[in-house]
Amino acid sequence: MAGAEVLALAAKRWPDKLARLREGFYSIKDKSGAVVPFRMNDDQECFLLNRHGMDVVLEARQKGFTTVIQVDMLDDCLFTPNTAAGVIAHNLNDAKAFFADKIKFAYDNLPQAFRAVVSAEVDAADSMKFSNGSSIRVGTSLRSGTLQRLHVSEYGKLCAKYPEKAREVRTGAFNTVQAGQNITVESTAEGQAGDFFEMCEKARRKEESGEPLTSLDFKFHFSPWFTSPEYRLDEPVLVTQEMAKYFAKVEAEMGVTLDDGQRAWYVKKAEQQGDDIKREYPSTPKEAFEASVEGAYFGTQMTTMRKQGRICRIPVLDAPVYTTWDLGLNDSMTITFWQDVGMERRAIDYYENNGEGFGHYARILQERGYNYARHYMPHDADHRMLNQQATTRKQEAEAAGIKPIEVLKRIATEGDGIEASRRFFPSVYIDSERCAALVKCLDNYRKEFDDKLGVYKDHPRHDWSSHGYKSFESAAIRPAPAPQVDISARLAQIRRGIA
Repeated sequence: MAGAEVLALAAKRWPDKLARLREGFYSIKDKSGAVVPFRMNDDQECFLLNRHGMDVVLEARQKGFTTVIQVDMLDDCLFTPNTAAGVIAHNLNDAKAFFADKIKFAYDNLPQAFRAVVSAEVDAADSMKFSNGSSIRVGTSLRSGTLQRLHVSEYGKLCAKYPEKAREVRTGAFNTVQAGQNITVESTAEGQAGDFFEMCEKARRKEESGEPLTSLDFKFHFSPWFTSPEYRLDEPVLVTQEMAKYFAKVEAEMGVTLDDGQRAWYVKKAEQQGDDIKREYPSTPKEAFEASVEGAYFGTQMTTMRKQGRICRIPVLDAPVYTTWDLGLNDSMTITFWQDVGMERRAIDYYENNGEGFGHYARILQERGYNYARHYMPHDADHRMLNQQATTRKQEAEAAGIKPIEVLKRIATEGDGIEASRRFFPSVYIDSERCAALVKCLDNYRKEFDDKLGVYKDHPRHDWSSHGYKSFESAAIRPAPAPQVDISARLAQIRRGIA
């Protein structure tokens, strides 16, 4: 059969892209490993019908977006000559696995007659080039060449674990795709840090404002767990009052009604996943990014604070305020403002900046207008600086009007500070608005990741979240406040003793 006849028969049976993706032109492996015709599910089809061309997808686990994006990309290469496509994953092993299990597998299982017409002239472990001039390649950056299609998979994980690679993708691979072509970025959430979070937030704000999108703007797509029909459990499950309250909040926010089977599935899945449930199976975009970050030191503590409502609006009382600091110059200088109420340690305000002297921070303290009792600074406040007078940072701060200052003792190890902070958390309340940046730091303070070994190291990563955390740590290690004594009651006890 001639090539033209083969294409004509294919066009008659599958007249367009949607027909090919709906009706089994391609084959894939299902979740059990069986070879089955690929037919889009509702979430996949909704995405393809509503995409913009520059698209960022925040998804729940096992939604099949990686599959539909890559099969769609293969379809472009086979039916549109001279299409150059690329796939980026957070590591090379995953990139090659995507290529072998999805793109190459789908092509290899096409009818032999079709593969004879659009043949694979180059068929390697990380690339294919077809007889019609199209090509697909995979990698971890893809800086070179010009692409018409680019798919970045699990970009949130790339930003969290490999920030330098993420920067290379943003500055390199994104610039290989010209305006009007196609970039799709998809991922589960990985904390409020990095380019994926910023992309999602920017796209969400544009969506909420109704601002028209240009060809260089990303469109936001979100796929919650409850849109998947298989995420249900038709067995009796106890739904606690706390979980019922959560479901009511989701229904109100997302405009949906969850049935008993969906609720039962989520309850049991939450028992299995623990703190990771909201990252892996989010109900709303907001909770996806608030979820526990892989490698984070305080994931459990922050989840508990949210469940107990201790990240909330906090009134500022007519009572003394103390501050805790992390000192930096080129790095950020951070200040957390606290009030103690009984056994509660309330973070009422937060400030950070960099490149400023103590005069600037003295003005900030004055502008806040609090009644300051004491300012707690870390041990390096007593280190002498390389200025003409060889003054300490404490002396410089006092000269600027920041008084009284207490310099904290140096902790032995970073681990000791982290453990002290964990012990401190149960007594802490944090203002959700004035301390939003502090909350973000505590969510994202994490272990250093070893790129070569693919494991987390046993020490923290020094990044933007470190400084906010360190001002929190200063509160955790400061000397316990002396118990307040009611003088009049004490005098009455003395008189009774005398009598």
